[in-house]
Amino acid sequence: MRSGQESATWPTALLLLAVLVPAVCLLWFMGAAMRNERLAARQKLADAYRSQVASSQKRLEQCWQDKIAELEVIVNTASAPAVFAKCVLSGAVDSVIVFDDQGQVIYPNHATGSTNDFGGLQSKWAEANQHEYFRTNLLAAAKLYDAIGREATNVHLAARAFQAEARCLARAGKKENAIKVISETLGQNRFSRAADAQGRLIVANAELMALELTGDRTSTNFGMLAQRLRERIADYGNPALAAPQRRFLMKELRRLSQDAPLPTLAAEELAAEFCDRHLAPVTDTGLQRTSVADVWQFATPDRRVLGLIRSDKLIASFRHILATETLPADTELALLPPGMDGDRHFVSILAGGRMPGWRLGLSLKNPQAFDITTKHRTAIYFWTGIFVVAVVAVLSFVGLRVVRRQVVLARLKNDLAATVSHELKTPLASMRVLVDTLLDSEKFDQQTVREYLQLIRHENERLTRVIQNFLSFSRMEAKKQAFAFSAVPVRQIVDAAVASMGHRLDAPGCRFEAQVEPNLPPVMADGDALVTAVTNLLDNAWKYSEDIKHIILSVRAENGGVLFSVKDNGIGIAPREARRIFQPFYQVDQSLTRKADGCGLGLSIIQFIVAVHRGKVAVQSEPGRGSIFTIVVPAVVGAEAAREELKHRVPVAPSA
Repeated sequence: MRSGQESATWPTALLLLAVLVPAVCLLWFMGAAMRNERLAARQKLADAYRSQVASSQKRLEQCWQDKIAELEVIVNTASAPAVFAKCVLSGAVDSVIVFDDQGQVIYPNHATGSTNDFGGLQSKWAEANQHEYFRTNLLAAAKLYDAIGREATNVHLAARAFQAEARCLARAGKKENAIKVISETLGQNRFSRAADAQGRLIVANAELMALELTGDRTSTNFGMLAQRLRERIADYGNPALAAPQRRFLMKELRRLSQDAPLPTLAAEELAAEFCDRHLAPVTDTGLQRTSVADVWQFATPDRRVLGLIRSDKLIASFRHILATETLPADTELALLPPGMDGDRHFVSILAGGRMPGWRLGLSLKNPQAFDITTKHRTAIYFWTGIFVVAVVAVLSFVGLRVVRRQVVLARLKNDLAATVSHELKTPLASMRVLVDTLLDSEKFDQQTVREYLQLIRHENERLTRVIQNFLSFSRMEAKKQAFAFSAVPVRQIVDAAVASMGHRLDAPGCRFEAQVEPNLPPVMADGDALVTAVTNLLDNAWKYSEDIKHIILSVRAENGGVLFSVKDNGIGIAPREARRIFQPFYQVDQSLTRKADGCGLGLSIIQFIVAVHRGKVAVQSEPGRGSIFTIVVPAVVGAEAAREELKHRVPVAPSA
């Protein structure tokens, strides 16, 4: 049995291997061809777009040079604070750092203190301080400060005196008087650049105080004061206003008047943050990353201006430039910062030597557009491959069926040859031994001769059954088995089947019972064929039972049919084997040394006969607990109707 399975497995495995390997290779080549076709189409389209992206790269490089040249022109035409303002307001950068020829930062600048030149008014200044801080006589202090301001010839001292007067008036509750001093007296042009001892612009701080003293922020006076302070802060030509004070005033003005336009505040804060960090020497005119997050720097060729620009502003400014490029309508061009994955873009090239690490990326607005262009060609490869694989699969299936069938037939032929040889040789050898024994005897004992002849008859009947089964199976396979249907009494079939079993059912060690219900209806059947089916059931029950046999043949009517049931106490059948025992030549024990004889055709003949009679055959069995085989054939209800139907199902011989 093992060699038979191996003989069926190896050809099947080799056939599957011979088919699967080319199929897998075909699928691989098909996938490779589709990928190559897609890559070729992509490369061809990318080459067409790359020249346009290269043109945009040159335009970007030219715009970058123009930006640097613009900053270089500004630095040579104005002072450092003015350079800062012009560069920022031009929109080219977010902020700048201005250097002198020696590489020192000159903007953002720091305040420089002034000398305390009281010019003989020091005693009066001290007296005013006494009234303000020690005597708390604020009005008297205000008068003394006013006198000093009008008497002083030093504009810085005069401005400090009027600022102190306004401060005293405000502390004394004379807010209107304090605002008037700031607006009218300190508002004169001669005080526009006056600074205190720390170098801070006096009038600017005074105007901030006036804004804080104005209660109604919706009044005209508040608006005028805010406008004047904003203009003073925006005056980058005034060298007395240093960057730290300017930032402070801007923030305070924004706090007091949120709608005040301060376009350089963000630039001032960025420049201050940059200068507070470690400032490396400016050596490269290309775009470089700074220590400030998301801020880039570049220098003009003369190293006088260091431009600071944020990534979003850089991308937005160049997006406007690239928007003027003539590109296909289904594409868009973008400037990509370092670190951004450019592989997801259809075409990606370096943005230029002045922008190291930056790239220009061209992408398709509709990513499916490229798939549509290559869909037709790849579809040809795909469906061709699918068709070939399907053909190979069908042919493989057919070939596998043929191979398996040939292997099964070969195994059946081998099994048949072995079985037939065994089944024919055994009774012939037995009869030869018996005959030779009789011939070698000098005297014939009547009792011995009778026993030997009975044994010879038994072996002859066994040989006849084997040959008869082979002939019946041969006629069934060739569809030449003829059946003569007629109404047959059930008792006639039972008696004939029991008689055909001969002396075996009456032999010692065998208890046989026939349980036949009375008044059973006849069956429309071929009597001889149905007797053969029942006989084969009885023969199997006898062969596969133990030494002490108990066989029961029961016949009863049920649901318009007649049931022939044979029960034994034999070895039983496993559920897995029960589904295969009706196959021709199949035996549970397939060894040549098996205890029971037979060639495995009995049950297949039974199934064929029962099917011709429009009946059913079933088995109930458990290993070690015996088996129950049941045949169900229709009873005669309308004999003529059954006969007419059977004429169309099987060849029928004329009944006698």
